[in-house]
Amino acid sequence: MNKSSPVSRSGRFGGGPSADVAQFTESVSFDCRLWEHDILGSLAHAEMLKKIGILTKAECNAIIKGLDEIGREIHAGEFQWKSEFEDVHMNIEAELTRRVPAGAKLHTARSRNDQVALDMRLWLRDEIVGLISEIRNLQRSLVELGAENSTVIIPGYTHLQRAQPVFLAHHLLAYVEMLDRDDGRLSCCYNRANVCPLGSGAIAGSTLPVDREEVARLLGFVDEKGRPRISQNSMDAVSDRDFVIEFCSAAALLAMHLSRLAEDVILWAGSEFGFITIADAYTTGSSLMPQKKNPDVAELTRGKTGRVYGNLVALLTLLKGLPMTYNRDLQEDKERLFDTADTVRATVRIMAAMLRNTKINAGQCASASADPGLLATDLADYLVRKGMPFRDAHHVVGAVVALAEKKGRPLNQLSAEDLKGINDQFGADALAVFDLKKAMAARELPGAPGTRQVARQLARWKKLLSR
Repeated sequence: MNKSSPVSRSGRFGGGPSADVAQFTESVSFDCRLWEHDILGSLAHAEMLKKIGILTKAECNAIIKGLDEIGREIHAGEFQWKSEFEDVHMNIEAELTRRVPAGAKLHTARSRNDQVALDMRLWLRDEIVGLISEIRNLQRSLVELGAENSTVIIPGYTHLQRAQPVFLAHHLLAYVEMLDRDDGRLSCCYNRANVCPLGSGAIAGSTLPVDREEVARLLGFVDEKGRPRISQNSMDAVSDRDFVIEFCSAAALLAMHLSRLAEDVILWAGSEFGFITIADAYTTGSSLMPQKKNPDVAELTRGKTGRVYGNLVALLTLLKGLPMTYNRDLQEDKERLFDTADTVRATVRIMAAMLRNTKINAGQCASASADPGLLATDLADYLVRKGMPFRDAHHVVGAVVALAEKKGRPLNQLSAEDLKGINDQFGADALAVFDLKKAMAARELPGAPGTRQVARQLARWKKLLSR
């Protein structure tokens, strides 16, 4: 074995590591969460060793029984993890060997270097599947909220200034699209994680006739046609952590999208907007000010993005200077990976729950979207239809806005004479532009926030997310 432990040191070394070194180097305190995948890998390895004649049928059965017993004890919280055995692999193997003499043969043609690479790939595959399921649940919560409030219109913003009117559902669907890209990136990450490294040994494989493809099949490392997928370079296989970094990169983008959603929620929940009311169960109060209702779930979502970014940078920094192949530095990858997975999964879950407990204040939204200034561009489009170049129309409508400000009136309360005094291409029908319902119905380009377009998108996403 490549890494030092009381077991691996017994031949080469005269004694075990000092207590402070053992404490400094142990990883079982955090890598014990890989136990189920470590046992799965060992079960497949045992079956393969039986197939090539290293284990007898009786020995293999005894190992399988011993591993099953250990797994049940770990699941029940009855297994005693021992820091002197350093990591999850040696804890399980040492206990198996204590109970089953044939357990001493289990490490044949296997190093902890390829073993940990295997465990992490197995663990990450499951995490990705779980995270994608939770992302889809969050998408459903956004679609449901939009569908329940399909007629609600709000101002769209650029530079945090009112810009043009959009359906609330259209705004929410923007996040559904972002999350769909996250789903796609995670699916690609799954594909690259779905390669079996076992059989690479510590660095140079094994002289024994191990059947790597059999192990891959047993552990589900197969392509869409059921063909086994195994690593093609033993040195790369034991030192590769690209799949970890790729996951943390995809998770960082996901966290960024969640943070942007959280920022909108925080703004909308504030009294200056008042577009939404978050249920009391998903807010907190103030220790001093009794009137406060704080959107802490959304704020923590925004805040946790920083730790996800930090984990990604830590991993990139960890790997950037490592020579081939395995180096003990790689032990530092797990806590960063685990923390990222735990953080984004918890955040996706709580955001979905919060949105399902959020009420849209339709009256406040209607009041904000009634601002006729939101349709200033539509007034410019009116002139474009009359044959005026858009740049000129933009300038003319700017003069209309200036006049309205000078008179202290909303745009839609200027008279037809006021408009004609600025440009004679304004007709008596120009003020009809400020009919919000008609303005929304006119936005019919694919991807636009028009009445029929938004209804189509809601229906499309309901269908996609029902699968």
